[in-house]
Amino acid sequence: MASVLHAQLPAFVFSLSLLLSSALGARVVCEQLTAELCAFAVSSTSRRCVLENTHCAGRPTEYQCRTSEVVVEDGRLSGLMETDGCVRACGVDRATVGISSDSLLDPRVAGAVCSPACLRGCPNIVDLYSNLAAGEGNHTQSSSQHKSLNFVSCMCLLLDETY
Repeated sequence: MASVLHAQLPAFVFSLSLLLSSALGARVVCEQLTAELCAFAVSSTSRRCVLENTHCAGRPTEYQCRTSEVVVEDGRLSGLMETDGCVRACGVDRATVGISSDSLLDPRVAGAVCSPACLRGCPNIVDLYSNLAAGEGNHTQSSSQHKSLNFVSCMCLLLDETY
């Protein structure tokens, strides 16, 4: 009995620490995130985290997480680190360097971002790509009206223009 308790104690302590950190409003600081968690994260100050790379001659590429100047207007997304489930549902890649809409030119990614699972369950990724599409002139209505519907329209326009 004691050995079973001893074996489960580390998992219990880890789970408890995660619960307490989220309950106490742990701050998300981009520069403190690992490269694996950086892309699609939003800092506690509502700025998007961005993965950057540095190339040094003769050395492997180094990756660092930085705070971008891109402000997320939806306060509910502040302090969010995107879940693996949303990354899969939206077809995006955690190893994405920078913030760009280039991945939306891939029909697989565009289709996944437009999927019901992504649109309904992953507001952070939808917000990011909706704003990127708007910034590139693919947004036909004001961003405050029917954002998700406009986003789907933009994606359809992008796909039609590409193919």
